[in-house]
Amino acid sequence: MDFISDDKGETYNLCHFWSNFEIANLNFWRGEAYRKYFDYLDQTGGFFYERWGDAPIHSIAAALFLPKDKIHYFDDVGYKHSVYTQCPLNPQFRYEHKCHCNPDNDFTFRGYSCGKKYFEKMGLQKPKEWEKYQ
Repeated sequence: MDFISDDKGETYNLCHFWSNFEIANLNFWRGEAYRKYFDYLDQTGGFFYERWGDAPIHSIAAALFLPKDKIHYFDDVGYKHSVYTQCPLNPQFRYEHKCHCNPDNDFTFRGYSCGKKYFEKMGLQKPKEWEKYQ
């Protein structure tokens, strides 16, 4: 819950996972907890009237209904969606895996990203290069 709320669940802080690259076990989406959550949201009309997107909806559900060890962040995969880019920060890794992305464009640890918060709340160690890309 700490990833999606800064006040113990009173409000949503807008942090979410980018769902353009999402791998999930369909049993989660078909499970009772998610179906009840989705049905409730659907009945409020927010999908139609507020244009709620799948990324925040999925992220809130994952934060509420999954244990931390069931969420995986693919920090070794390059990704670009609109102006947002994720690029592995380690130069040796990029070389060995023939990555064609520019780490200067990585948004994971920038001020407008929730990457730092995610790593802290999940108890993950940040890449040693992360401070160069804030």
